Amino acid sequence: MTEDTRRAALYRSVWRWHFYAGLYVIPFFLVLAMSGMAMLWIAFLDGRDGERTAVLPQAQALPLSEQAAAAEAAWPGGELTQYIAPRDAALAAIFRVDTADGPMMAVVDPYTAEVLEQFPRRSGWYDLMDNVHGSLLLGLTGDRMIEIAASLGIVLLVTGLYLWWPRDGRGLRALLPALGSRGRSLWKSLHGTVGIWISVILLFFLISGLSWAGVWGEKLVQAWSSFPAGKYGGIPVSDVSHAEALNGGTKEVPWVLEQTPIPASDPHAHHHGADAAAAPAEGMAGAGAMPDLDRVDAFAREIGFAGRYQLNLPKGDTGVWTLSRDSMSTDSVNPTSDRIVHVDRYSGAVLADVAYADYGLMGKSMAVGIALHMGTLGLWSVLANTLVCLSVIFLAVSGVVMWWKRRPAGATGLSAPPMPRDMPHWPAATAIALALGLAFPMAGITLVVVLAFDALVRPLLARGSGRFA
Repeated sequence: MTEDTRRAALYRSVWRWHFYAGLYVIPFFLVLAMSGMAMLWIAFLDGRDGERTAVLPQAQALPLSEQAAAAEAAWPGGELTQYIAPRDAALAAIFRVDTADGPMMAVVDPYTAEVLEQFPRRSGWYDLMDNVHGSLLLGLTGDRMIEIAASLGIVLLVTGLYLWWPRDGRGLRALLPALGSRGRSLWKSLHGTVGIWISVILLFFLISGLSWAGVWGEKLVQAWSSFPAGKYGGIPVSDVSHAEALNGGTKEVPWVLEQTPIPASDPHAHHHGADAAAAPAEGMAGAGAMPDLDRVDAFAREIGFAGRYQLNLPKGDTGVWTLSRDSMSTDSVNPTSDRIVHVDRYSGAVLADVAYADYGLMGKSMAVGIALHMGTLGLWSVLANTLVCLSVIFLAVSGVVMWWKRRPAGATGLSAPPMPRDMPHWPAATAIALALGLAFPMAGITLVVVLAFDALVRPLLARGSGRFA
């Protein structure tokens, strides 16, 4: 077999893998791109929990406790669990109240304590798109399906780059579409050009998305990259993680802290008297007085939580006050300003103060990566992510168009690219396939299933009906 024949055989084999990966990936990429784009603009224009509701600024806001009382009064018997401070003086405050019917949100005017809106938590259009984007509304099954799609998306990207690589002496001219072409050749040129221009960005989106997924993200990467509770330094620690304890267990906390146990309050701290009272540098001033909503909010402002931040109230005897700001929750457009502070509910002592600088390398990467992925860095990131989403939609649609134009007239099967005969062993290609399969387990499992289908099942089906060639 000549070298040219070997290269042609490898090209056809890679093309076949590209086809099969696209067969599964394309529907998911369309859903992810469209739902992601919807989330971008809903969050930017309207917000997620009514936080962009405008109010008329006045000289002084009412005490936070009065605002909270108005929110609780909207659901008699409910329990206040969270306060989200306004981003600026012309916006409403948000309160979460847990009720027998589930968590509810109240949008409150900080100057009059009027409840402007009230609705079940996570019941808006953003949340519907978020659930579609994360699990296709199918729960764990949907999460696994999307993880397979993202993993195979990396296979699609690698094989696509190989197929695009210029072999006709065009060099850098291959970075521009051949607009003089017609028919399938034009579609192929546009498909390849758009693909190469967004390849690095698309890889970033796939990796950052996989870091949230249930297998590669939660079981592998996140488990080894979480903030170690040992860094707290000699304080009581609960057996509940940040993800479980805060925001109703919805994992709306910094990625690096999701699996880290949350600190615990000391139920006996209030028995220790003045000796146990924290100094202003270490906690809230005022010996002998247990923290309340107004004092904790004032303390948050004293230690640098300006503008929008989240305050989670303690739950249970060992619960803590938690002050947090992170770009993933759109508290800030700067992911390096992430910070979470836990305060003992009895003494007011600061139990833990974790900032971006305290994260490990992976934690820092994910803090910035998630902000980029979600487009929470301001208008420029919303526009940039919109362009990426539109490019992904074009790649998916153009891939289908090229397949349709290539199909023989009257064909009724998949019309997959034919497997070359006498395919030579190619060590580099085998090594890449093994590396991808080991690095991304869901992709590896899927590749094995496809290989088994291609080698064992497809020939039987082809002999029986001639439809799966």
